[in-house]
Amino acid sequence: MTASLLPLFVTSAPGLEGLLATELSALGARGCRPGRSGVVCEADPATACRICLWTRLGHRVLLQLCRGPVGDADDLYRLAAGVDWSAHLGPEQTLAVDVVSVRSVIRHSHYAALKVKDAVVDRIRTDCGARPSVQLQQPDVRIHVYLQAGEAGLSLDLAGDRLHRRGYRTADAEAPLRETLAAAMLIRGGWPDIAAAGGLFVDPMCGSGTLLIEAAWMASDTAPGLLSTRFGFTGWRQYRDDLWKPLLDEALDRQERGLAALGPITGIDRDPQALTVARENLRRAGLAGRVQLIQGDCLEEAVPAFD
Repeated sequence: MTASLLPLFVTSAPGLEGLLATELSALGARGCRPGRSGVVCEADPATACRICLWTRLGHRVLLQLCRGPVGDADDLYRLAAGVDWSAHLGPEQTLAVDVVSVRSVIRHSHYAALKVKDAVVDRIRTDCGARPSVQLQQPDVRIHVYLQAGEAGLSLDLAGDRLHRRGYRTADAEAPLRETLAAAMLIRGGWPDIAAAGGLFVDPMCGSGTLLIEAAWMASDTAPGLLSTRFGFTGWRQYRDDLWKPLLDEALDRQERGLAALGPITGIDRDPQALTVARENLRRAGLAGRVQLIQGDCLEEAVPAFD
């Protein structure tokens, strides 16, 4: 990774842009400006990695590469072909292209993805003599294309996947509350300050435990990306392990200290199946035995007393 600042767009759920901008500033990003469904900012390479690991509110961390007008798919091809892709991935690597289209003149997102893919592999073949392969699941590099009206923007997804997928949720569990929204509710409610002051947390209708886990992770200073097996930036040609490993070691140290001091957190639900799922999610989140679960009706169950 180079030492220069990277132009980023960190996406979020609508309405969370202001909270996200505050969070990103605290993580070291510069020039944070809330926009539509995300925040524009700049960050050095280490901070970009830190954002992927620590953001509780962001969905994707996009490294912006180019933007320009497009009147048709051929314009999109030319725009993509103008990027020096060999600076980002090599012919021995794999790639995938995701497209988000909002009232674009290019109506078929799948066709747009194919045109960008063709431009990328053609450019790399010209520059390197061979071409990379397409791999839709867990590619080395994920390219994000945003089409709106007569414009297109191309980015690299440094996160690699939507960051609300923390890794603790069981595959078959119903969870109406997305992790990032749960985190936003807790931040809006002042939970980080309450937890720091030694306050307790009770979720009277805890369901599968999303709010409990997000609250416990905040209180224990656990990085929300700590369970991720890989991030998109690890497949980027400018990635450096010596920048990432200290961030990971720091997060593990902070988690160990935070869990040792974790205060009382309790979830209540009358559905035994929901509690079974919550218990498994807590285990996967590294919180087994650290969060109390009670089966009962929240209108009848007394809030547990803590010393």
